[in-house]
Amino acid sequence: MYDLKQMVKMKKYGDLTPKAMKAFNDLNAAVFTDGALTAKVKELMALSIAVTTQCPYCIEFHNKQARAKGATEAEIAEAVMVSAALRAGGSVTHGLHCLE
Repeated sequence: MYDLKQMVKMKKYGDLTPKAMKAFNDLNAAVFTDGALTAKVKELMALSIAVTTQCPYCIEFHNKQARAKGATEAEIAEAVMVSAALRAGGSVTHGLHCLE
């Protein structure tokens, strides 16, 4: 199902829902700029979230963006490990419902 060639269809969203797609693009442009957090840190956050949600398109995109903004392999690895810790934590805390 995952195929980066599908991304060419993003333009179709713009054709079918121009206001919504513009708002989506404007939000992304605003969010991924330097602010209280650097754009690189924001991309590392997005990569960690993408790994958690297991979206291959987002993983591909935010990995490239993080690297383009200067993220090192070590920083990417740490972001991935944060994702792993959060997923594990969710399993542990949801597992509490299994205990009496």
